[in-house]
Amino acid sequence: MVDADIWVMDPATQYIDEIQPLKDTDLQRVRGVEGVQWAVRLFKGLPRMTAPDGQFRQVILMGLDDATLVGAPHGKMRVGRIEDLRQPNAIILDYAGYRYFFPEGEVTLPRTFEVNGRMVRLVGVADASAPFATFPVAFARYSEALGFQGLERNQMSFVLAKAVPGVDRQALTERIRAATGLWAQTREDFAWQNMSYYLRNTGIPVNFGITISIATLVGIVVMGQTFYIFTLENLKQFGTLKAIGVGNWTLTRMILLQAFVVGAIGYSLGMFLCASFFQITQQNLPTRGLILLPEAMLGVGLTVFVIVALASVLSLRRVLVLEPAVVFRT
Repeated sequence: MVDADIWVMDPATQYIDEIQPLKDTDLQRVRGVEGVQWAVRLFKGLPRMTAPDGQFRQVILMGLDDATLVGAPHGKMRVGRIEDLRQPNAIILDYAGYRYFFPEGEVTLPRTFEVNGRMVRLVGVADASAPFATFPVAFARYSEALGFQGLERNQMSFVLAKAVPGVDRQALTERIRAATGLWAQTREDFAWQNMSYYLRNTGIPVNFGITISIATLVGIVVMGQTFYIFTLENLKQFGTLKAIGVGNWTLTRMILLQAFVVGAIGYSLGMFLCASFFQITQQNLPTRGLILLPEAMLGVGLTVFVIVALASVLSLRRVLVLEPAVVFRT
């Protein structure tokens, strides 16, 4: 959905998968706001799609503006063209959805399906972005999608708008809210709104938080124990260094240097394995949406830094209170 700057929705809509429909007149109200270059409608539904052999799945159906096809998949089209959606009863399916219905063989078109009992023609297969849910993603023209989904009083899910060049997008969202009473968000803010919803209303933060906390605790304990044992085994060597005049600050820097070199090596190996894992899983359809973000790598790096620092403190005390005379003991 890279064509539009701003998403406009009903104020009660909290995230993209649970929508309060808009009235058709809301489109013209958004278009009338100063600073809006253009605005088009977008439909999102969850109809049932059935293959000729009887297999079916619920799909995420995106209804694109008939004239402009704004909202079409911006990834590579494997087969067909976006413009083929202008044909009657035409849909484009993402590659993961196609492979669910036809797991073997070449991608061949056209094929026929039923969507909520209505016959449709598959005219293209696209590499669409992976959704949060594992449903296939289908694209059709807005007018066609309404027929596939079934009629309700209000059908429009969102209005996608583009700001006039030079107009501040945040200021434009505020003008749209004031003029229409609808909720308007920039593309980036709407993405964060969706992520915030899942963080607040699902078990994802708790599950990941527990896992990360346990991993951090285990890391501190294992590294602390390892460094402590290393210190105990080398007390005479540290005592020798103290006996020849090496100060506590120098010894502290030596231990910290050893700790952070080991931590850097471990972090590098871990990131290599992690990046390799994500690279492999990206080739698998069920896990194609999993990616390794730079922010995650930075966060892990800071966590490793803290773990190494805490683990080093556990072994430093024995060295700092060590008497040089220990080197002369048997």
